[in-house]
Amino acid sequence: MNPSVATALDLPYPSPGGSVELFLDLYTGDRPLIPASAFMLANRPEQTSLPRGLSVLTVPGKCVEGPGLRAYLKALRQALAGAIDPTAISTLHLHHLAFGASPALLAALPTARSIALIHGTDLLYAERYADQLAVLQHCAGAADAIVVPTNAMADRLLTLAPEARKKIEFIPWGIPDHLLNSPRAQQSPRRTDHLRLLYAGRLTAEKGIELLLRALAYAPAVELSVAAPPAQFQALAPLLHQLGLHVHYLGWLRRPQLWKTFRDHDVLVMPSTTLEAMGLVALEAQACGLPVLYQPVPGLNESVGTSGLATDFTSPATLARDLERLRTVPGLLDALREAGRANAARYPLSATAAALTALGNQLN
Repeated sequence: MNPSVATALDLPYPSPGGSVELFLDLYTGDRPLIPASAFMLANRPEQTSLPRGLSVLTVPGKCVEGPGLRAYLKALRQALAGAIDPTAISTLHLHHLAFGASPALLAALPTARSIALIHGTDLLYAERYADQLAVLQHCAGAADAIVVPTNAMADRLLTLAPEARKKIEFIPWGIPDHLLNSPRAQQSPRRTDHLRLLYAGRLTAEKGIELLLRALAYAPAVELSVAAPPAQFQALAPLLHQLGLHVHYLGWLRRPQLWKTFRDHDVLVMPSTTLEAMGLVALEAQACGLPVLYQPVPGLNESVGTSGLATDFTSPATLARDLERLRTVPGLLDALREAGRANAARYPLSATAAALTALGNQLN
């Protein structure tokens, strides 16, 4: 039987980011949690290595603002309409209220019920670009339900689309169940008394990497490793040279590699400046026994809360004090490991999938 859900991200496969990992976790693999007709954009015409259950579309001209947006949305709608049997689809999962995939799916399958899943970048782009605000408001108006993972995301959405209030459903994002069920791995011993910090994720401005680096220039006895896309890390070279910092660059790691890398560090740092939809990498780190040091921005202050250590990355003195506490206070890291594991256990991905499926059944 064909899947009854259709969904898409207008990002090339593979792309970095928590929304992409959540998308792949839910809809792809040998036994997807939600069987779906799932699409991303082709990275190159001859692309053949794809997760089972994912198809790619070759649609050039992606843009977020200006005269080219209308043509891009039309081309994406036509590509989706040509790839999907509308008689087999009852529900659309609209990942991102902004960008192109959601309006294109709505136009390609106008009779299907739709569940929108809001992500942090939707809101940031809608606040920055007038055309993306119009897309967000259109999709919010057309969706039958809008799923948000945290109260912070709901509040931010309602400043942009107040009429969405009656459609909001709270369903937390989740992390793969096997991370929660696997035996606890021991952290590898330190070679020195330095605190081993790990940053993992994109290096866009709202992720706070510049704040982190400037603050670390005043923090003794720490080592920083970075797992990030290569081009984004290379762009940091002038700042690293200016600050005289040495950083261990790990490359952009596949998630199984990242999970193993957690064991070689003492703390995951999350210096986000604006908001996080939920901060899935923080929850994955906690599930693997890695404590989290974070800026308490909206989203993270709900999903992590007191299970991690909140600090102020904008204050080098405050950050240096908290890093020294983590390095020297007996039992603090162990206490954060236990609190983190208990917190991550609240967010199994299977629960996310079950809640989304139940919501779709209610709508159909």
